[in-house]
Amino acid sequence: MHLFNNVKFNTPESVELEFTLAGIGNRAWALVIDYHILAVLLVGIFTAWSLISDQLGDFWVDIFGSAVTLWLMAIALLVSFIIYVGYFVFFETLWFGQTPGKRIAKIRVVRDDGRLIGLQQATLRALLRPFDETLFIGAVLIMLGSREKRLGDLAAGTIVIQAETPTASATLVISEQAKTLHEQLVHIADLSPLMPDDFAVIREYLQRRGAMSLKARASLSLKLAEQVVAIINLEKLPEAVTPDVFLEAIYLGYQQPKF
Repeated sequence: MHLFNNVKFNTPESVELEFTLAGIGNRAWALVIDYHILAVLLVGIFTAWSLISDQLGDFWVDIFGSAVTLWLMAIALLVSFIIYVGYFVFFETLWFGQTPGKRIAKIRVVRDDGRLIGLQQATLRALLRPFDETLFIGAVLIMLGSREKRLGDLAAGTIVIQAETPTASATLVISEQAKTLHEQLVHIADLSPLMPDDFAVIREYLQRRGAMSLKARASLSLKLAEQVVAIINLEKLPEAVTPDVFLEAIYLGYQQPKF
């Protein structure tokens, strides 16, 4: 397997995009971080559960009889599984293919065609994760496959790529109006149809706009904004919002969680 395995996408406009797959090392590092967060969460929940159980022990025995211990174990296992699956579904859906671990490791889950994942893909990946971790089946598949897919990726039609690291630039300024608009957009628009390359183009414009003439800047920002509006199925640009502010809000939506 190559040290850096690349994958190419062809967009409907016949533009070829290339991304670097995350690799098993980055994915393992992200998983270690996520499992530590999960462990803290589970310990906290079950510590509280244990305290409540001690207080209500006699009450539950009266209801469930002598089998109360088995019932409590079954409930604990079910709650653990729901939290385990829900953690990955929750973050990968709301954070555009990233969990806290993936964000720190700078990797992201996308669909096979490069689009952002949704609830269905995140759920399939999470439900199949226990099977991937049985006898390290997922790790073996990642190392042997050309697209580094585990069972969850195969079922969901996803791959894990290295997330682009935003380039520090004094010209990339996000206005307060854009921050407010971003909070509105996450409730009225679905950004999942946008591809990582779309956000890269928006970022490139936001970084370079200061060096453009006013005419060129106005023309390009309007063109980009109209394309984004069409992709995310908005009827039109929000009222009293300039194309620049709209693009800033869209870019901010890709960089930050929805809540």
